Amino acid sequence: MARKWAYLLSSSTYLPYSQQEVDQAMRELVDVVFDTATKEPFNADQVTGVGTRLVDMRCTGPTSMRRTIDVLGKALMTEQELYRLDDKRAERAIALLGVIASDYLEATRQFIFGQQEDIKEALVRAGAEAQRRMRATEARFDAVFTSSPSGVVLAALDGTISRVNPSLQTMLDREDFTGLTLFDLVDEDEAPFLKAACQDLADGWAERLHQQRKLIRPDGEAVRAGMSISVLRDDGTTASHLLVTVDDQTEMSLLQGQLSHQSLHDVLTGLPNRQYFSTRLESVLRQADPAVGATLYHLDLDAFSMITDGLGRAVGDRVLMNVAQRLKAVVAGENAMVARFDGDEFAIIVQNTDTTPDVISMITSINEELAEPVYFDGLGVAASASIGVVHKPPADADVTELLRTADMTLRRAKANGRRQWGLFDPAEDTRDRSWFSLAAQMPGALEMGDIKVVCRPLVQLMGNRTIGFEAQLRWDHETGDPETISHTLCLELAEQTGLVVPLRDTLLEDASTQVHWWNDEHGTSLPLAVSLTANQACDPDLVGAVLMRLSQTGLDTSLLRLGMPVSVLIADRGEAVDNFRMLAENGVVTEIHEFGSAAGDIECLEELPATSVRIAPRLVHRLRAGKSALIGRTLKDLIEVAKLAGATVVVDDIETADEMTWWRSAGVHFGMGRYFEPGPADLHDFGTV
Repeated sequence: MARKWAYLLSSSTYLPYSQQEVDQAMRELVDVVFDTATKEPFNADQVTGVGTRLVDMRCTGPTSMRRTIDVLGKALMTEQELYRLDDKRAERAIALLGVIASDYLEATRQFIFGQQEDIKEALVRAGAEAQRRMRATEARFDAVFTSSPSGVVLAALDGTISRVNPSLQTMLDREDFTGLTLFDLVDEDEAPFLKAACQDLADGWAERLHQQRKLIRPDGEAVRAGMSISVLRDDGTTASHLLVTVDDQTEMSLLQGQLSHQSLHDVLTGLPNRQYFSTRLESVLRQADPAVGATLYHLDLDAFSMITDGLGRAVGDRVLMNVAQRLKAVVAGENAMVARFDGDEFAIIVQNTDTTPDVISMITSINEELAEPVYFDGLGVAASASIGVVHKPPADADVTELLRTADMTLRRAKANGRRQWGLFDPAEDTRDRSWFSLAAQMPGALEMGDIKVVCRPLVQLMGNRTIGFEAQLRWDHETGDPETISHTLCLELAEQTGLVVPLRDTLLEDASTQVHWWNDEHGTSLPLAVSLTANQACDPDLVGAVLMRLSQTGLDTSLLRLGMPVSVLIADRGEAVDNFRMLAENGVVTEIHEFGSAAGDIECLEELPATSVRIAPRLVHRLRAGKSALIGRTLKDLIEVAKLAGATVVVDDIETADEMTWWRSAGVHFGMGRYFEPGPADLHDFGTV
């Protein structure tokens, strides 16, 4: 019925509304009429306002009222709920229609009266304006006024609107501004501020003002706009009107809002990003109850690259979104924020209360939530996480420093394997900071020549005679104690900084130069031993780098003893095995290091062209500990196997004469360690060997 009523009214006169808006309005009026008709006690005056609403919607055509009475009358007489009042049905219908008609007539009269007054007032103003201004000036003003892309309003000093241009009509979706003031156009909360500004202009306190205001369309939609208000003067001194230009800034405001949101949130997951999280973290630290404090969790998904590499980036993105939602679910009942930092890293800050779960319970909840597989195209995928925890940091903690400590704690947890977590420990943090400080200084130290190449003797145990040298690194750090940064520590630091391959090349070049000089100086042909790390051994450019530096320094390939860890030779890492074979083919003496430390090293010795083996350090240390005779027997058997394969046997870290004697009796050929003098040094500083 409401749609029929709306259709009949729309066809009787022009309505400045969409058909949807008219339909909605008629449904609301029908509800009012029929609610009143069926309500007890009956009061026909409750439909007062229906006629006014029709007039307000401009339903004032010559047949609008007749069609309204026709539609409502028939509907009221056939309404099922009114059949119970059979004797009063007609009476109620007539009463309701009478009130609606009376209200409609009064509203029409008021509407016509208002239009007449507005027209009269407009004519008076227009006449006064015409008398003050020259026709040419008025024509130019009209041209600018009408064609301006900005909305323009001409208003009296009290804010009453005199005239608007088409741009403003379009902007506010309003044709008629009759009887409105500037203050009627803005949000009711902002109207007093605009009124005060206009009063300042009228009183001469200012000539022009610019304000950001929220204008309201007839349908209630808001328009963000910039309003520039200036005073027009009749004779150059007397203020007469206000001229307002209005620029729609809604799209700009929306764009700024979107940009602001994007700058503070991760695009993929919608979670806050590091910047937003840092701000919230600072606030939580200040506001947290000192008794329970706050807890910071820094998470990194384990082996996430396996998901993206194995199932594709799209699945990886969906996993990240799922993880984000699950982490939010874990802390849903807490005053907490979940953020995504970079890649597969997330963070949670919880402002603890008396009911907040303890750290272990929270970690358990996170692990259980993430352990539940999520299915993509029938494939169940789950991602565990390693977690670094900083519990109850000080309220005045520096946010940047706090995030750093959380990251360091996470790194320590990941070093223990997957799905591990660690709690921040100040002592460990101090130690790690010292370690990373050294690592950060290493590139500069290498460039400045502070990292030097030194050599130590390789001794034949039978006869205690030096038969070669092993190259090592020594960092002469500013601490004044070079031994504190030994060869082993230099290599560990280089692994952290990506310098392990450049250091290898520096060591090869400098050591080859020193040994070549030594042999020329003393008329000897002593070899150079170099021990490679796993990453150095797997470098695809290893063979070329070795041969190039031997060629540059003049050291013969047969005088280089190059060792690789047995772990990379038996781990199916093809580059290391290929490098081992090619170096042997080019005349380099190849060694297997850490022999006896892994299953398969015997097989490795049998299949690869190894000339020598070096016993694993941990076996040397176990023998020194002397806890079991078994280790001694095992080592002797291992040495015998190596000798059966035709390999010479080398042992490092010999510290005493007794140790040297034991190894010599066990069949070891060569040894190194603190027992033998001199210690690591530049060969130019050695005495005669």
